Amino acid sequence: MDSLDPLRRLAVEQARNRVLMIGAAVSLAWLALVGLFAFFGPEAEGQGAVGWPLWLVGVLLPLALVWLAVWSARSLLILRLEAEELRAMLARMQGEGAAAEPMAEPRPVAPAPAPAVRRSTVPPAPRPAADARQAMLELDSPPETELTATELFHALNFPDGPEDREAIRCLRLALADPGMARLIRAAQDVVTLLAGQGVYMDELAMPQTDPALWRRFAEGTRGEAVAALAVIRDEDALASAGAMLRSDEVFRDVAHHFLRHFDRLMSRKAQDSDAELLAVLAETRSGRAFTLLAQVTGMLGRTGTEAEDEAAEAR
Repeated sequence: MDSLDPLRRLAVEQARNRVLMIGAAVSLAWLALVGLFAFFGPEAEGQGAVGWPLWLVGVLLPLALVWLAVWSARSLLILRLEAEELRAMLARMQGEGAAAEPMAEPRPVAPAPAPAVRRSTVPPAPRPAADARQAMLELDSPPETELTATELFHALNFPDGPEDREAIRCLRLALADPGMARLIRAAQDVVTLLAGQGVYMDELAMPQTDPALWRRFAEGTRGEAVAALAVIRDEDALASAGAMLRSDEVFRDVAHHFLRHFDRLMSRKAQDSDAELLAVLAETRSGRAFTLLAQVTGMLGRTGTEAEDEAAEAR
């Protein structure tokens, strides 16, 4: 746990209390203003049964708006704290993974003895076997550790908390690979930005899809041929993601970066894995974000909202 986490939580709690106090002060000021108006204002004679409800609505509606703003501000502070803690946890995992790798120290090489000078008319024989073994060392590109299907699932699904040790271990393994680290960071940025607009991956319903369709998608098929993968029917989530892609340049760049890296992962896994794995990866939090963005951008032919509109017209 980071030593700054308690300070962050204390600062956020103080900010939430200040927001609550501001909301209470504004509410009291509004009620005082209403009381002064009712006491010193003109008498409301002849309003009848309709005037009093309208007056009551005029008094209560600003109070409801004030406390709605207070609740939104307090929720946003908690969301920002969780996003910072997740970023800090990922940074610590990456740092621990890098520190765990043993540092190879160079061995002192003993100087080779000078060869004795011999007079010989026979040239030295070539050593092709030694040269071949040396060429197979590939010192410039060390081999990468391949994650198992379970480890890949946990890494793309993110840990549920500090107690989710298995997911944290898998995430640390994924961050040790530069390519997977770029994908994990992009997925985390997309999920965090979507959550800031009230779109949570855990709340997206993902009906079961045909794994063969995911294989076709991973092999490059796009459009109506894989439209059955557009299974997200949450109109609010689709509308929010579409609005962010159109109006938020930062989110648009992050989203396309994430789509590109997740698409590459699916293409790579389609070559050496079962199609069932592709369908399972699509059910992770990262996979749900990919399906949502692919559906909004038209990679799956059409969005779930368009499919529902066509079905309604057909009926």
